[in-house]
Amino acid sequence: MTLTLDNIRAAEERLKGHIERTPCRYSKTLSDITGAQVWVKFENLQFTAAYKERGALNKLLQLSEAEKKRGVIAASAGNHSQGLAYHAARLGIPVTIVMPKATPFVKVQQTRAHGAEVVIDGDGYDEASAFARKLCDERDLVFVHPFNDLDVMAGQGTVALEMLEDVPDLEVLPVPIGGGGLIAGMATAAKQIRGDIRVVGLEPAMYPSFTAKMRGVNAGAATGGATIAEGIAVKQVGDLSYAVARPLIDDVLLIEEPHFEKAIALYCNVEKTVTEGASAASLAALLAYPERFRGKKCGLVITGGNIDTRLLASVLTRELVREQRIVSLRIIGDDRPGLLANVSAIIGQMGANIIEVAHNRLALDVPAKAPSST
Repeated sequence: MTLTLDNIRAAEERLKGHIERTPCRYSKTLSDITGAQVWVKFENLQFTAAYKERGALNKLLQLSEAEKKRGVIAASAGNHSQGLAYHAARLGIPVTIVMPKATPFVKVQQTRAHGAEVVIDGDGYDEASAFARKLCDERDLVFVHPFNDLDVMAGQGTVALEMLEDVPDLEVLPVPIGGGGLIAGMATAAKQIRGDIRVVGLEPAMYPSFTAKMRGVNAGAATGGATIAEGIAVKQVGDLSYAVARPLIDDVLLIEEPHFEKAIALYCNVEKTVTEGASAASLAALLAYPERFRGKKCGLVITGGNIDTRLLASVLTRELVREQRIVSLRIIGDDRPGLLANVSAIIGQMGANIIEVAHNRLALDVPAKAPSST
């Protein structure tokens, strides 16, 4: 079993009229910042705000009538579940989704809103998937894997078809890797259309599952931790997706957390678009490894925009701190009228604004009575 360009083109025909044909636009500002020629594919404009609709729907459209009546089940940290739930509801197919305990609330809420039965179980994707398999056997459902499935990979590969239709001379595709479904589909399409295009895989430094498999290392021992890119925080890459993708990938890079955060903030401030952590991986790679992409025509995919609003607010605020647009000043002064007014006046004269003031008389590392000025 393998994946071909014909499979992906067939998926493209099935999906027409069911999903958004999202734009792929040149970003002058991001190009200036990174030194690369940046083209951005806005998959966060899909109805469920993620590319995952493509693979899920391609799978659903090929089920038999008997399978549709039985219903489907999947394990997902969010975007696969929403895409599957939304299109299953459209097609009248019952759907059950098992989500890990740490899944952002916004993804749980939106999946339920699409009519799915949501079961919360497992500390991560792998445990949730094991529980979903158990439920699948107990209820005689059809399991729709989020990445280790050729029909799902074919659907995801349509992203690359559209990008190369819009920008035929793209030179590099930096693609996030979780379980490997997206990069398997995109690399298959891209390499068969243009043999000289480079495909670079991107993983969170905390979850280098694809890298570990490439090196013959036990991925379970090398992965773990709280990453903002929870959508690609997978401990074990799919065997099938790995087999398809590995011969086609030119390199795999590991991304540290600050670069994910900076990329999310840049997309918000520059492109005025919302991205989740995993979705910002391709831009994060250009920020982390500028020398590898400088001057190259790069196609970046915003894979999804389902980020918790509180987390987004935190990321944007933290970026202001990194840029020193928000700073904390600690001043020890004597207890006399007008001191705070003088400090405020000086800050105002410097063109700054005060966000918050905390007057602490109880801290033990300052004297109870500060010395008076003479």
